[in-house]
Amino acid sequence: MTTTERPDLAWLDEVTMTQLERNPYEVYERLRAEAPLAFVPVLGSYVASTAEVCREVATSPDFEAVITPAGGRTFGHPAIIGVNGDIHADLRSMVEPALQPAEVDRWIDDLVRPIARRYLERFENDGHAELVAQYCEPVSVRSLGDLLGLQDVDSDKLREWFAKLSRSFTNAAVDENGEFANPEGFAEGDQAKAEIRAVVDPLIDRWIEHPDDSAISHWLHDGMPPGQTRDREYIYPTIYVYLLGAMQEPGHGMASTLVGLFSRPEQLEEVVDDPALIPRAISEGLRWTSPIWSATARISTKPVTVAGVDLPAGTPVMLSYGSANHDTGKYEAPSRYDLHRPPLPHLAFGAGNHACAGIYFANHVMRIALEELFEAIPNLERDTREGVEFWGWGFRGPTSLHVTWEV
Repeated sequence: MTTTERPDLAWLDEVTMTQLERNPYEVYERLRAEAPLAFVPVLGSYVASTAEVCREVATSPDFEAVITPAGGRTFGHPAIIGVNGDIHADLRSMVEPALQPAEVDRWIDDLVRPIARRYLERFENDGHAELVAQYCEPVSVRSLGDLLGLQDVDSDKLREWFAKLSRSFTNAAVDENGEFANPEGFAEGDQAKAEIRAVVDPLIDRWIEHPDDSAISHWLHDGMPPGQTRDREYIYPTIYVYLLGAMQEPGHGMASTLVGLFSRPEQLEEVVDDPALIPRAISEGLRWTSPIWSATARISTKPVTVAGVDLPAGTPVMLSYGSANHDTGKYEAPSRYDLHRPPLPHLAFGAGNHACAGIYFANHVMRIALEELFEAIPNLERDTREGVEFWGWGFRGPTSLHVTWEV
């Protein structure tokens, strides 16, 4: 018997996208307890919700990567997160050299620290700020934008692009016929892509003739025969992936870490007093609220049984890493931020051969940004007059974070 035939899971018919975007934890807590692999009608897909099942599907030779329908509609083909075999190997070989630890160590401090200081100078004497919009997201997008070669694109425009692409990518609700319930929801993603093309096409024209050390220039040239470059249509889907996931992940990761620390003032004080604790604080923040919450998928390549559910060949499964990171079978009191939690591995960056290529880069962007923040404003406090709202099912983070301090 599959989960779609189980009467005790009829409650899943009532789950809505609004519910998942505002507070997915309640739905996924019940899924983990009742059906770690279940068909969720509003998503039109099976969903893996526990750490064990997510890791099993992500690493199984009986599954390969597939992009969600909304993701495919947003990014196009071949997006690095949804391809396999030679294409995936080529795309990884294209993006990974600049993200290797030894390479990142060479330039990460010189890249990120001046950016962080520049944004801090804009508000550090004000005594108040909204850190998501004024610091976390701008530092994140500026760091990656400069790495890609988009120095002339305004940070607010980069933030606008990733927000529009995010809403398009997570426009995943389907109707009873399996069609997109809100096809108009892709319009702003299409608008963002048109703007991206208008900016990046002239840069690609220049990089083809005059390569430089920017990441996209390397994507065009590296590994190609002399005089040849990769076709721009081949790399654009991965550019869109970067302008969404790779830009939002460090920004929302550090914002979530700050919210978590504010919930434990004594732990915030520890981290401010000892910056060596910042990487540990970030790791717990990523587990506590995973920036990429449920945005990746796999598809079975043959009939397979997972968590007692028989899946025919060609069955897609969404991997809810944010849910896996709240699995009570793995973490004690997972909804509580705890800097001193035993250092167990989490799935915020995925698993298997499609694990995030930018783990090292993202962690160091967050580390440096928080080092600079706590150095400049060690007496930071959350402004309790303002609430903190998290939003998102595919990608998740605080929508705002108001803070105060004595100047």
